[in-house]
Amino acid sequence: MLQELQNQFLTSTVGGLVIGSIYALVALGYTMVYGVLRLINFAHSEIFMIGTFASLVTLTAIAPTAPLGGVAMIGVMALIVLISAAVSGGAAMLLELIAYRPLRKKGATRLAALISAIGASLFLQELFGLEVINWLTGKPGRNQQSAPRFVDRDTLFTIGNANVRTDHVLVIVGAVIVMVILDQFVSRTKLGRGIRATAQDPEAAVLMGVSIDNIVRVTFLLGGAMAGVAAAFYVMEIENTDYRVGFVLGIKAFTAAVLGGIGNLRGALMGGIVLGLVENWGAIFLGSQWKDVIAFVILVAVLMFRPTGILGESLQRARA
Repeated sequence: MLQELQNQFLTSTVGGLVIGSIYALVALGYTMVYGVLRLINFAHSEIFMIGTFASLVTLTAIAPTAPLGGVAMIGVMALIVLISAAVSGGAAMLLELIAYRPLRKKGATRLAALISAIGASLFLQELFGLEVINWLTGKPGRNQQSAPRFVDRDTLFTIGNANVRTDHVLVIVGAVIVMVILDQFVSRTKLGRGIRATAQDPEAAVLMGVSIDNIVRVTFLLGGAMAGVAAAFYVMEIENTDYRVGFVLGIKAFTAAVLGGIGNLRGALMGGIVLGLVENWGAIFLGSQWKDVIAFVILVAVLMFRPTGILGESLQRARA
């Protein structure tokens, strides 16, 4: 019994790291927008959904007839990631232009922006379910869409009784690389300094010559691109998607952002990994049907006992 539990634990740990990496990438979009605008962009889950269909359409166009390996696999993966990131990033910028910028220009309250975010989320979900998916794939938009397998799922190595496959390594390593690049961009570049300055004190940033509109656009672009990268990894790993794929996953990614400290990029990484692991470990004892419940219990517990999260709100610490 103890040996079986140990084997399940190791397998669940690998799975938790994979899904946690996807949560972390999506959480980065929530945490960046909140850090700059103090807005919970609930339509971010649909930006992720759009990325999954960009990946699906790209895979269908390439039409791999069998799993790939070596350079071909890496090349196709890079292409899907780039296209999905570009589409999701563009969709996020369009969302900001239509749903949020008019409210910001008129000095609307954060409640109005939050209502706009929820409305935009429902609108995009139903638009894709009724029209866009059918136009893209030729299949009913409310049905689940399957993606062809293009990654060779050979076991690279084992940890105890847990098999670590090629797709596992691609997701975890790829997610870490992308998050490190984003962290360095925000920490070291001129635009990154503008993002941090706007998060800490928008009025002072304007006096120093920072264009708030440009910073907001870049923030939505980067956050959307992170959701697009997560979408590409999701389609590679899960091999299907649908018009509501972002709903529960988006809430879990928001939970990860809150858990790590919303507004903190490294906190989003930590929160995503921790959530993925705790979900999978909990499923060993309670069953996989309890995974969503575990995630939402974590969200409520964090909001009750440590609302600033594990690492706190670093982007806007000066505002707190």
